[in-house]
Amino acid sequence: MTDSSMPPRPATPPQPGANADLTTTWAYLLHGVDGIMTRLKDGVSYTKYMGLYTTAYNYCTSSRMHGSLETSIGGTRTTGANLMGSDLYNSLQRYFRDHLQSIRGQTDTLHDETLLQKYAEEWNRYTVGANYVNRLFTYLNRHWVKREKDEGRKNVYTVYTLALVVWNEEMFKYIQAKNNKLANAILRLIERQRNGESINTGLIKQVVGSFVSLGLDEQDSNRSNLSVYEAAFQTPFLIATENYYKAESEQFLAENTVSEYLKKAEARLKEEEDRVEMYLHSSTRKGLILKCEDVLIRAHAQKMWDDFQNLLDFDKDEDLQRMYALLARIPEGLEPLRKKFEDHVRKAGLAAVQKLVGSGGQEAADQVEPKAYVDALLEVHRRNQEVVNRSFKGEAGFVASLDKACRDFVNTNAATGSNAAKSPELLARHTDALLRKSNKMSEEADLEQALNEVMILFKYLEDKDVFQTFYSSKLSKRLIHSVSASDEAEASMISKLKEACGFEYTNKLQRMFTDMSLSKDLTDQFKAKQEQNHGEMEINFSILVLGTNFWPVQAPKIDFNIPADILSTYNRFQGFYQSKHSGRKLTWHWNLSRNELRANKMNPKYIFMTSSYQMSVLLQYNDNDSLTIDELVQATGIPKDQLEPVMNVLVKSKVLLSDEKDTYDYNPNYKNKKIRINLNMPVKTENKQDTSEVLKTVDDDRKFVIQATIVRVMKSRKTMKAQALIAEVTQIIAARFTPRIPDIKKAIDTLLEKEYIERADGTRDTFNYVA
Repeated sequence: MTDSSMPPRPATPPQPGANADLTTTWAYLLHGVDGIMTRLKDGVSYTKYMGLYTTAYNYCTSSRMHGSLETSIGGTRTTGANLMGSDLYNSLQRYFRDHLQSIRGQTDTLHDETLLQKYAEEWNRYTVGANYVNRLFTYLNRHWVKREKDEGRKNVYTVYTLALVVWNEEMFKYIQAKNNKLANAILRLIERQRNGESINTGLIKQVVGSFVSLGLDEQDSNRSNLSVYEAAFQTPFLIATENYYKAESEQFLAENTVSEYLKKAEARLKEEEDRVEMYLHSSTRKGLILKCEDVLIRAHAQKMWDDFQNLLDFDKDEDLQRMYALLARIPEGLEPLRKKFEDHVRKAGLAAVQKLVGSGGQEAADQVEPKAYVDALLEVHRRNQEVVNRSFKGEAGFVASLDKACRDFVNTNAATGSNAAKSPELLARHTDALLRKSNKMSEEADLEQALNEVMILFKYLEDKDVFQTFYSSKLSKRLIHSVSASDEAEASMISKLKEACGFEYTNKLQRMFTDMSLSKDLTDQFKAKQEQNHGEMEINFSILVLGTNFWPVQAPKIDFNIPADILSTYNRFQGFYQSKHSGRKLTWHWNLSRNELRANKMNPKYIFMTSSYQMSVLLQYNDNDSLTIDELVQATGIPKDQLEPVMNVLVKSKVLLSDEKDTYDYNPNYKNKKIRINLNMPVKTENKQDTSEVLKTVDDDRKFVIQATIVRVMKSRKTMKAQALIAEVTQIIAARFTPRIPDIKKAIDTLLEKEYIERADGTRDTFNYVA
């Protein structure tokens, strides 16, 4: 408000005395109040301000009766000092009302930004002035207003709040009554900003701030609420926002790709977040963002879901991140993505294995190399794990989708067919290759990383007991033949398995290492004993004594003829061991033993590394140059069907020569570039035999595991229905393998026969534990 818009300022009345009447007092106060409200920029001297303050104080505290004046305020008869406060309060109220009525017409012809500027200018001048006036009438607020409110009078406010109430009635409602003129002016300004124009955000903040200030709490006039702000601005603002973004998003998607729309929606949401910070009340944030999410995301979620596969197929990481971030804002947004991602990973895993197998059918599937198989599965997991971590922020739902898909294709694929044991077998064979001396890992860290990757696939195996049995078989051979890469690597792998499946899972594996250590001590003791009794030993001898219950090895049922060259050592060790452990029986595994023979007849004197069966055959040629297969069977005690593969290796290496009549001759002209020659090569049928034996062992073990689990459950529960028992047993065993319901039912029947459990009287599907 400029001075030119106000009438000439009248001369200042003299300050009234302590007992001045209302007319004299108000004339002086009115001049000062009007000066503060309209000409504050001209300043108010300290003397003038204190004069006004004192006059208001004196009038409010005056107890002089003006004649016999009595009045009624709110139904209460009031006299004296009470009346003085009431007269002053009413005079202020009339002044504020008259003042605003005199200036509000200046807004009639204004629109949009000019209207907002005028409104903000008047609001700032008015509220600053009212704040000063409020201080002038501190005593009125502290005593008369407080007393009136304490006595329950309604619509009585402190002077500053009174000024706001009058502004609301005389200025704000006057302008808003004309088709929400103020709010619409703000909305048009915000729309211009959304369209890319620069606007005066400070102006909007001032006007919106006035809406907030005009909200008054009926219970506490010193506390504001948001009723005016919400009704006058927030509600139409949210409606306008919805309409704006609905039209824009539909048009944008009609002309652009989903990827472009993701960028647009992301930017728009950020703009609205910033808009709250710039000039809106913080309470608007929730409703505004929900409205934007509804219009920008939920309304177009189907198009995003439909385009998700395209983003996955072409590795559009940034777009995936945007889509995830947007759809995560709505409760139903991510589930369709999780399902599509699960299908995507499953198909990728199946395709990777199918590529290995090709079109060769079951024969090609049987020939899949463990390393190639494991690498293919790991690559699919690694690639999609990166997508989960990078694009989906490691969200638990996507992790679960990845795990479920991996579990599916790891256990059933083109290489496994219907053989559930195939994946555990291939993973165990790959692990065996890693832990052998022959592996190509140059650093221990590389081997440790490779073992960690094995555990990634291991956790997806449904039949972990199959892996355990294969692993145990391979570990036994590595230890027996001393071909482990290192004891540290073996211990590390067992530790990983123990962490994943518990102590019971690795108990037998750890006992194998204990037996190896005990066997070394036993060998040293035996050698010391022999040297003490017989001098230096005739042959270099070491022994492994393995616990029957912990090692997955079985001695062949043949009557092997121990060669005379080692018979004395054999008998001495038998006696030595019985002297230390009289209650134990030794079963010799000649099929697993290794030997070194020096060929003294040959020049140079070659050293042959052989199995005991090969040793037994070659020793026959110390006294013979030619022998038939039947003669060798009789001499060695090895059955013909087991001896023939042994002979084939010796013939193939040309140590022996053979004709078509099953006769084998010593080869005096044998030549080799090496002095040490390994003849102890695995027979081709070994792998198939190993697999068959492992699967038979697994089946036998599972029967006992199921029975033992049923007994433990029944011992704990005492009485259970069949369905509940089957469900709980399945849940417990699932960590090791997925039991078949017919197998559980068969185990229940077995336990009924053995009288570990019994049927409850009069029922067929309820069982009791038999103590």
